[in-house]
Amino acid sequence: MSERFVKIALVYLVLGASLGIYMGISQDFVLMPVHAHILLAGWLTLAMAGVLYRLYPAAAGTRLALAHFWLHNLGLPVFMVGLGLMLSGRATMPPVIGGGAIALLLGLVCFAINLWRRL
Repeated sequence: MSERFVKIALVYLVLGASLGIYMGISQDFVLMPVHAHILLAGWLTLAMAGVLYRLYPAAAGTRLALAHFWLHNLGLPVFMVGLGLMLSGRATMPPVIGGGAIALLLGLVCFAINLWRRL
């Protein structure tokens, strides 16, 4: 499980860095919140989860870890696409953003409960 978290974190690292380079080249920084969320909620949070699951292997083999992985990685892209579209002028995105954010939060709650029980 830890490898799965680190590998997907690396995908978010490349996506976030690519978006940052694109914004710098185009000098259009309207997607800065998307860039920041991809790097923090994607790269940093998932990489740290991977490290913690490596340190606490009993937590890695649970249904909560699996739920954490899927909720986080289904919620974050929906959240980011919705946020990007809203920042680009589509006013109908708040329900999409909310749905993605709630899925992401539920994944983080699974992570917190899982580690709390095993520390």
